[in-house]
This record gives sequence, structure tokens and C-alpha cells, in this order.
Amino acid sequence: MAEQRLQKILAAAGIDSRRKCEELILEGSVEVNGKVVDTLPAFVDPEKDTIKVNGRKIKFEQKVYYLLNKPKGVICTNNDPQGRRKAIDFIPTDRRIFCVGRLDVETTGLIILTNDSELSNKLTHPKFGLPKTYLVKIKGEIAGKEIERLKKGIWLAEGKTGKASVKVISRNFKESTVEISIKQGLNRQIRRMLAGVGFPVKALTRTKIGKISDSKLASGKCRKLTDSEVNYLKKI
Repeated sequence: MAEQRLQKILAAAGIDSRRKCEELILEGSVEVNGKVVDTLPAFVDPEKDTIKVNGRKIKFEQKVYYLLNKPKGVICTNNDPQGRRKAIDFIPTDRRIFCVGRLDVETTGLIILTNDSELSNKLTHPKFGLPKTYLVKIKGEIAGKEIERLKKGIWLAEGKTGKASVKVISRNFKESTVEISIKQGLNRQIRRMLAGVGFPVKALTRTKIGKISDSKLASGKCRKLTDSEVNYLKKI
């Protein structure tokens, strides 16, 4: 294997994000072949070199990538004092995995779980703008004025949301169903955006992550991402 940047190797081993790994190197926490490396750039060959972080030799764990159709009532954190079911409980692996981003407890739909911290940090970073698409059922009949406000952005506590793609699937005086695609990941963003234009959400489902979707994946079921899907995410 050719030499690679040390911080990239550390991130790939699941130590932390690439930026945090750079900080570990600069503070003198990393050794390569028994010598402290505290300057950048630094290059290593993980097949030949012995790398330690805070005195512990790093192990390279095989990366796994799953797509889960999260049911309602399931949380996306790895620990819950209330004892609720967690998204990781649905994944058939003994590896330490975690959700890429979050869906709130009431929201259903697609979420990626992995042990690849570097990819996870990349996909959740605002600058990459990975779009997520949702199918939303709301109370009342949404009109053109509210749709245009959603498209242009809604003012929330954190500031104005980015532009959204909005498509009306159906509507009548009782309820409407709309498809919304956003590139941000603010807390409960879709619900808050719709509340901002006067439409409470009745049901919210994520149907797409970038180009990745699976209408045949039943609620509570998961599958491994295909090689092409993983490559697509890595190239974003």
C-alpha cells in the first residue's frame, strides 16, 4: 500500500474526524515506529508502519455501511437513559456503529449507519450539502404563497434556512402531502419550517439520502449499502 497522510489513516481507523486527528498529531499524541510525530504533513504506510495513539496501537477495522428504514419511536443515539429502542438495535453486526446524522424519534424513514467516522463527518458537514428528501403529511391545504416561502427559506432561531425543493403530491382542505428536499440538517428542521408557514406536521418520512433510496425496504428492516452506493457517498 502506498504512503498516505497520517491524519487520513487515523480517521480511517475510527480514531476521530480528520481535523481532530490533525490536532492529536500536533499535540504529540501519535507515534510512528516508536517515534513521536508532531508535525504535518506526515506520511505513513499502514501495512508496514506501527502507529500508536496515546500509547495504544491502532487497529484497522473493516468498514460497514447499512441503510435502515427507521420506525417511529426509535432514536438515533447510541445511549438512551429512557431505554427506548435505538436504530443500532436493528443492525445485525457486533461492530460499534452509529447513525450518520439523526432523525427525531417521531420521524420515520431512511438513515445510514456505519463505523466510518471520516465518511460520517463528511456527509454531515454543511459545506458538502448532501440533500435529504422527505415526504410530509400536513394539516390543511398548502397554497402557492407558503410553498414559495419554503423554497426561499424560513427564518428560524439559528437564522434563515437554505433554499428547499418543494413538490405538492396531493392537497385538499383537510390535509396536504408534499415532498421537500433540503441540504441542511438543523434540529427538527422540516417540522419547524412547516410550522413557520402555519402547517403542523402529521407524519414525516425521509425517502432519499442524496441519490440513495429504497422504496422496497420495509419499516424496521435494513440492508448493506452496495459498493456503488458507498463509492457515490465517498465521492460527494
